[in-house]
Amino acid sequence: MLIQSAELRLLELPLKFRFQTSFGTQTSKEFALLILKGEGLMGVAECVTDVLPLYREESNASAWTMLEQVFLPLVVGKDFANPEALALELAPFKGNPMAKATLEMAFWDAWARSLEQPLWKVLGGVRTAVDVGVSLGIQPSLEQTVENVAKHAEQGYKRIKLKIQPGWDVAPLRAVRSAFPDLTLTADANSSYTLADLRTLQAIDEVRLDYLEQPLAFDDLLDHAKLQAQMQTPLCLDESITSARLARHALELGACRLINIKAGRLGGHLESRRVHDVAQSFAAPLWCGGMLESGIGRAHNIHLATLAGFSKPGDTSSSSRYWQTDIIEEALEAKDGVMPVPQGNGIGVTLNMEFLERVTSKKKVIEQ
Repeated sequence: MLIQSAELRLLELPLKFRFQTSFGTQTSKEFALLILKGEGLMGVAECVTDVLPLYREESNASAWTMLEQVFLPLVVGKDFANPEALALELAPFKGNPMAKATLEMAFWDAWARSLEQPLWKVLGGVRTAVDVGVSLGIQPSLEQTVENVAKHAEQGYKRIKLKIQPGWDVAPLRAVRSAFPDLTLTADANSSYTLADLRTLQAIDEVRLDYLEQPLAFDDLLDHAKLQAQMQTPLCLDESITSARLARHALELGACRLINIKAGRLGGHLESRRVHDVAQSFAAPLWCGGMLESGIGRAHNIHLATLAGFSKPGDTSSSSRYWQTDIIEEALEAKDGVMPVPQGNGIGVTLNMEFLERVTSKKKVIEQ
């Protein structure tokens, strides 16, 4: 498929609520959106970086620079037979997986459209709907935490995940478990603990979590292996897994028992499928994480989560939970904890161009 032009936009969407994690508090989401055009078709993806490099090393500024000055000039005007061919063009460049993913995933959308197929079929998916959980930020009090969990449990989400951090961990988890003895409950620490917090982390065992996500440093497999050996609760790795190779290392070391796949963190759908296959070879469960995406990123995630190994509910909850107005025309809404896969070719959603213009703060067009 020939890539004839690329349009890069910087957007900002206000969140409907404050979202607090160990990284800080967000009230809006700023991100880059990429539109590829060629042969009368269009492919779209969003970049999952944030303003500051708090999650991993990349930021909005670094990803924009790599896309505008390096990756897009390299591919615009060229014909690629498939996503694998595009990935080979990007392979010499070290790191920058989130910037690479933005380009690779936009091409996947366009390529699937050229085949007149929905993305989930082209990726090798096996289902037309996916189970959905929800991720809840840190609340001001235990009472508000329990109330927030109750509200989302009533909405039918199949897993509730609480963000935790040192000083806000065992007490809120115990309060929720006491109120909901049979709830599928997990916690995400976003790398905010060390092995010096072992007693606190072991106390979390009492809460009967389905898993504890990324308790230790974003780049540390060894200490996660030491921690997993001393905890009954399965550990799930997120930030630490940036390739299929590291997924294999983590599972061989016993650093985790399941993995959160985020296509943006892994450089796109190709590496996500490789991680999926590695996890399946270890019989390790998978689920699809989220990065407060708009409807474009959410649609990509839903299609990816149709692969056979995604056996646990993901963070692909209803778009209306986050945004008053989304940048797509279609409503991505879960019902009774199940999200239908968008219909149509590619990712199956269309941009709301009028609203997109209103929330765009910067735009760059690159043509052949």
